[in-house]
Amino acid sequence: MTPEDSLRSLSLDYLNLLINGEAFSDVTFTVEGRLVHAHRCILAARSLFFRKFFCGPDPPSALPDPVGCPQAAAAAAAAARHHPPRPPPPGVIPVSSVGYEVFLLVLQFLYSGQVSIVPQKHEPRPDCGNRGCWHTHCTSAVDLALDTLAAARSFGVEQLALLTQKQLASMVEKASIEDVMKVLIASRKQEMHQLWTTCSHLVAKSGLPPEVLAKHLPIDVVAKIEELRLKLSMARQSIMPHHRHPHEVSMAAELEDQKIRRMRRALDSSDVELVKLMVMGEGLNLDEALALHYAVENCSREVVKALLELGAADVNHPAGPNGKTPLHLAAEMVSPDMVAVLLDHHADPTVRTADGVTPLDVLRNLTSDFLFKGAVPGLAHIEPNKLRLCLELVQSAALVISREEAGNANTNTHASSTTTIYPPICGDDHSSGSSGNNMGNINLDSRVYLNLGTQMGSRMDEDDQSSQNSQRETMNLYGSHGLYRHSHEF
Repeated sequence: MTPEDSLRSLSLDYLNLLINGEAFSDVTFTVEGRLVHAHRCILAARSLFFRKFFCGPDPPSALPDPVGCPQAAAAAAAAARHHPPRPPPPGVIPVSSVGYEVFLLVLQFLYSGQVSIVPQKHEPRPDCGNRGCWHTHCTSAVDLALDTLAAARSFGVEQLALLTQKQLASMVEKASIEDVMKVLIASRKQEMHQLWTTCSHLVAKSGLPPEVLAKHLPIDVVAKIEELRLKLSMARQSIMPHHRHPHEVSMAAELEDQKIRRMRRALDSSDVELVKLMVMGEGLNLDEALALHYAVENCSREVVKALLELGAADVNHPAGPNGKTPLHLAAEMVSPDMVAVLLDHHADPTVRTADGVTPLDVLRNLTSDFLFKGAVPGLAHIEPNKLRLCLELVQSAALVISREEAGNANTNTHASSTTTIYPPICGDDHSSGSSGNNMGNINLDSRVYLNLGTQMGSRMDEDDQSSQNSQRETMNLYGSHGLYRHSHEF
């Protein structure tokens, strides 16, 4: 038998003592209402915390709350609120600072010197809705590792803390950016500099703007991330002009093109999680890649919504020489779903292209072509209900913005700003900006809108009638919720 085999056998023998429960046990803990039998001599020999606990002048009555395990303590407190703990039997030591699973992991390492912090594959977990998840880097696995790290530090098991740190460093490479930021904060509290460095570089490469980072991280941490981004940018700029040959620059451009093609394939397959990993790990800039524009034109509403919720794309980013925003494209497509989800994420209906055209202007022109020409150039078939709904959504959002501006400006500023948002439909160059002219423009919009609704009856076929209910549902969904939130957050 080799020395390694001997040590492995010794480790298993000690672990069997823990597994067999009451065999030779001389101390019992109760954690979340479940009994855990252990042995004082092993715990005292392996942990300074337990050595002091058992060797105190008074007999132990309850395990003191270790400092630095907020997540486990919060979980234990929540469990105690839902299921108030019963008084423990005489001689049983209650543990309320950590959860049952984490406590067993700590004891397993104390007994055997080894432990697997990753949950079992395909095991149902409270924070993971994927039934087939392997739990290698999901939120549930990251939370378990963070709780184990805090417990190891609190119980003075430094070897377990180092093992958990290595596990977290491996997890964050594939974890979501939200979980990376959680690990970043924990590494700062636990003063684990290597883990801090890994996580801070991942967050710096994520492309998330400072205002989004500030929702998850302390202000001083956001400042350090921005400082790191500046250093990385300066390092790249200092290397490129002096040490890169033209063919190397072309290779870098080809790599960027490959990255964009991968992103588009991911969007085509509705794999927004892969796009998130590209943003986080590869520094993909969604605005430069025109990810949102591509998703609006080629993907479903759910994909566009998930992309917006990443917080890494500017919903008003202009694209191409004309400077069209995603809302311009959605208006040209006459897609109420896309228009609504963009407005719900604060798309600006008053942004102008290089030609001075707003999304509202696009829909006005489409409405005019449909009413007076009977067709819309570039669109083989158009559903009147969709056009009417798009016009109503965008016009309502623009009106909300004009009212917000009017409430923060004087009368003269109000007159000029409202004229900018609602230019005359007939093409007159009346720029007096008077309040009367502005009201006239709004009334003219209303007449066109009502005229569109009147002429719908003669143009609607059976397909239009069958789609009316679905359009009404879309309007109820976005008109009452999305625009309401839009008006309160601008």
